[in-house]
Amino acid sequence: MVADPPLPLGRGAGGEVHKPTLDELRDRIARVLARDRTAPAPPPRQPTFLDLPFVREEKPSGPLDRLLRPTPLGHRVGAIPVWTAKTADPALLALLALDPELAGCDPKRALYLDTETTGLSGGAGTVPFLVGLGFYDEEAGRFAVEQLLLRGLGDEAPILEHLAERLERSSMIVTFNGKSFDMPLLRTRVVLNRVPKLPEPPHLDLVHVARRLHKHRLETCALVSLEERLLGRQRVGDVSGADIAAIYHHYLRSGDEASLAPIIEHNALDVISMFALVGLYGEPLDHGWADGALAPSDISAAAQVARRGGDLDRASEFARASVDRGAGALGHRALADVAKARGDKALALAEYERALELARKAPEDLGAVAEAVRLELAKLYEHHARSYERAIAVVAEGTAEQPARRAARLERLVKKRDKKPGSRARTKDTAAERLRLSAPAGWSKVRPP
Repeated sequence: MVADPPLPLGRGAGGEVHKPTLDELRDRIARVLARDRTAPAPPPRQPTFLDLPFVREEKPSGPLDRLLRPTPLGHRVGAIPVWTAKTADPALLALLALDPELAGCDPKRALYLDTETTGLSGGAGTVPFLVGLGFYDEEAGRFAVEQLLLRGLGDEAPILEHLAERLERSSMIVTFNGKSFDMPLLRTRVVLNRVPKLPEPPHLDLVHVARRLHKHRLETCALVSLEERLLGRQRVGDVSGADIAAIYHHYLRSGDEASLAPIIEHNALDVISMFALVGLYGEPLDHGWADGALAPSDISAAAQVARRGGDLDRASEFARASVDRGAGALGHRALADVAKARGDKALALAEYERALELARKAPEDLGAVAEAVRLELAKLYEHHARSYERAIAVVAEGTAEQPARRAARLERLVKKRDKKPGSRARTKDTAAERLRLSAPAGWSKVRPP
């Protein structure tokens, strides 16, 4: 290419600087424009599919880049077989999710969903560029993972329309934190792209189940943490979630398809892990539920969830199983809570007493559990056993309530004890008096006996 001649710039005879005239500048601009018009335009970039084996399908709304991969027969995530998801008990899943709508769903027609996005804010500027779907393929007799890739911003309509078709054929949707993030984001994209509204089948969000069962012993209930601590799989070389958006922006700028490969693999692993979690959480107890995967305390937590859901028979079954497997104080507390819900106060009192005894001996810190149990014991001692002295003793030791309420409870118990026929005078060296003397400022006064 021949370079443009330089603009005349120098010094005249008198030493003054020569500046280009307006006509000279116009001539320069004209030459540049003429050169740009005659130069051939670069060909538009076409996807090569050499690095990413996505198949492009032409849809009325635009191209859809889709990758479909079946899971291997007998595939496991750690110790949990993937196929167990298709035989999961929907009633059990509904109970653990506290969502009765899920009880009538067919797990073999569930649609699993996970998205990778350009950000985590979830606002109008956040775009899901990879939608991972999972489902059971009846013809192949195995689960499959389907991934939809957004190769260019603005081409979302085919992805959203394909997702709507999948949802329409599904009995339920399964996500991990999808109620808070994935589905609201996808609904926003539907509105912005002016495509029909997405169907809304019953939604099982596994993150809520995981928190109810494991938050008492796990620092985090992130999906990767559950894989390691429950399923027995540790990812090696997995892309960090914090890097995903930056990698996609790099792809948009450079066209480097190979850079997306770790994200695609990460997304597929997320979907497959949800297969395994549904199989784990939906396996009935008499089929070996939780063998090696769930801790005894997780089963006692499941008993508490079942009690909240109103299934006291299953709650009792879980509580008994947790005690048999060594849940200790947590298991006996669950048994006591179930007995209390059934109105069996005598059994509840015995189980709370056993729970408190084990909590005191436990090697781990069960202070919060002990305080909650002491509060229940105080109520039962007061209203069922009419043993005000024992109620005073457990309240003085500490209960799970605000200091002012605890002090008021203690004051009421002391009055009841003193009014009880045949009660004898107490000395100042009682639990109630010790609590009164050590009470922080602001507590209501406890009358000494």
